[in-house]
Amino acid sequence: MSLKQMEKKKQYKKRNRLMFRTAIIVVLLAAIVFALVTNLQGDKAVYQIGDEAPDFKLKQINKNNKLETVQLSELEGKGVMLNFWGTWCKPCEEEMPYMQTLYSEYKEKGIEIAAISLDSTETVVHRFIDKHDLTFPIPHDTTGEVQDLYDIGPLPSTVFINPDGVIEERILGALTLEKLEGYLQDISPEQ
Repeated sequence: MSLKQMEKKKQYKKRNRLMFRTAIIVVLLAAIVFALVTNLQGDKAVYQIGDEAPDFKLKQINKNNKLETVQLSELEGKGVMLNFWGTWCKPCEEEMPYMQTLYSEYKEKGIEIAAISLDSTETVVHRFIDKHDLTFPIPHDTTGEVQDLYDIGPLPSTVFINPDGVIEERILGALTLEKLEGYLQDISPEQ
C-alpha cells in the first residue's frame, strides 16, 4: 500500500468517526429537547371534582339531533353529562340504552347528555347510533383533544357538570340505570 493510499484511508476513517460522533451528538440533543418539552407539557392541569369544567367545541355527528356542534360554554346554566365512549367498548354499549331512556325526561329538566365518541371514523359511530336509535348529542373527538383535556383513561368514563359549570363527579366504568339517574338528579338546575 502506498503512502498516498494510507493517507486517504486515514482521512476516510477520520471522516467516518466525525460523522458518527456528530450523529450521536444530534441524537443526544434531540433526546434532551424531547425530555424538556415533555416535562413542560406534563405540568398541564388535571381537572378534578370542584374545578370549573374546561370548555371545548366538537362536531356533532348524530343526524337525529339538531345541534351541529357541541360547545360546553353554550350549555351554561344546564347540568351536563359528558360520557366518553367507543363502539368497541362493551360496557359503553351496555350503558347507552340507559342514557337514551333518560334523555328526554332530563333534557326537559335542563340537563344535556353528550356522549363523546373516541372512535377513529364516523362510519362505525353512525352504525352504532342507528343500531341503538340514539337521539342525544354525540360529538366526535377525532384528535383525542377533549379526552386529554379531561384526563380520560379507561372507557367508559363520565363527567357530571353542574349548572354553574363545575365538575360535580367523575365516574370510571359503566353506570347502572339507577346510578345514572341519581347523578343526573344531582346536577339538575331544578333542585
